[in-house]
Amino acid sequence: MYAIIAISVLLDVFLPVLPSGALVIMAATAAAGTSTAASAVREGAAVLDKGGHLPELLGLVLCAATASVVGDLVAYRLAYRGGERLDRALARSRRLTAAQERLGSAVSRGGGALVVLARFAPAGRSVVSLSAGVAHRTAREFLPWSALAGFVWAAYGVGLGYLGSQWLGAGWVATGVSVLALFLAGLGAAYVVRRPRTA
Repeated sequence: MYAIIAISVLLDVFLPVLPSGALVIMAATAAAGTSTAASAVREGAAVLDKGGHLPELLGLVLCAATASVVGDLVAYRLAYRGGERLDRALARSRRLTAAQERLGSAVSRGGGALVVLARFAPAGRSVVSLSAGVAHRTAREFLPWSALAGFVWAAYGVGLGYLGSQWLGAGWVATGVSVLALFLAGLGAAYVVRRPRTA
């Protein structure tokens, strides 16, 4: 499961349609549900599992966050070296050009909150990584925000899966509600990222 999640998260910087967030939530729901069930069997009653699932959940966060940063760095380096061809491709879209300018200036000013927010928005991660490469931002400017964004996104997804399983049980209802919460967070992030700044 870890390998599937890592590959999906790593590749969704290039294919934003991959359901990497849903996979992270499903894995967290399953891990929390399995630990709770095992604890209940050991005690002979339905009891609250006290930390038995923590290693699996931390492992999921680490796996997803690491894959996110590695994917970001691959896209960043390809865009950095791709130069003019990729720059021309991005320039054809007014929306991508505007996003590139906003995110690029945010990175250079240290306004990394926008970069972290963009990690939740549909295709936001792709725009951030490619834009940072095309604009020739230094790795020192880009990497810390990419790492923070990957960690926050992974922790949020795993947290949703865990809380969903605790409140609604380790089933499809919990997974569906958690995925919906991730989707709504993405819509909110997209709105904030796209909103024009007031002077």
